[in-house]
Amino acid sequence: MTPTPALDHPIFTESLRRIRGWLEPTGLLAGLTPLEQEVVERLVHSSGDLSVASGVRFSPGACALGLEALLAGVPILTDTAMAAAAVAPMARRTFGNPVLSVLDWAPAVAPEGGTRAAAGLDLALEAHPGAVVLIGSAPTALVRLLERVAAGAARPALVVGMPVGFVGVLESKALLAASDLPQIRLEGSRGGAGLVGASVNALLRRAWLERQC
Repeated sequence: MTPTPALDHPIFTESLRRIRGWLEPTGLLAGLTPLEQEVVERLVHSSGDLSVASGVRFSPGACALGLEALLAGVPILTDTAMAAAAVAPMARRTFGNPVLSVLDWAPAVAPEGGTRAAAGLDLALEAHPGAVVLIGSAPTALVRLLERVAAGAARPALVVGMPVGFVGVLESKALLAASDLPQIRLEGSRGGAGLVGASVNALLRRAWLERQC
């Protein structure tokens, strides 16, 4: 049998050990499941910022639901090519989930009063119902997703809602928080492609390691 390649570099392993040691005394990991803790630790590792841990929110069971969906090979939809690039290497090394940007479905020019990401999301959701959806840059895409689900579209397996910026970001995250969708959310203005990618990479990693046991 061909040996399974190690997912973790020793530097990554040591980084996580130190992050856990720094976070545990703060109480920020208290009450989280082991899987949720791994997501938080990976977000801190990817951002280089311990304070990120204070803003991470999980709906009940969201990480477990996301892990099960990824294990089943569901597609991963992202709002940007950068977010897709952040996830694709781990997806290839684990379960081979298709990683697609909604911009692949977007018009060449943003519609009046809208964005390309929001327009592309409509068609992407139709093509891949039940996907894991990552929003790291476009609050308009997050709002469109919530509108589509409210109108009867298929629910995503998991939403990672971490749009970054200062226009429409807080409002979109508040709408996600008020929804009953399985979600991982980062409060405030922080977010971005790297952080949504880190969240899903943590789930892919854990699902892969558990499969090897």
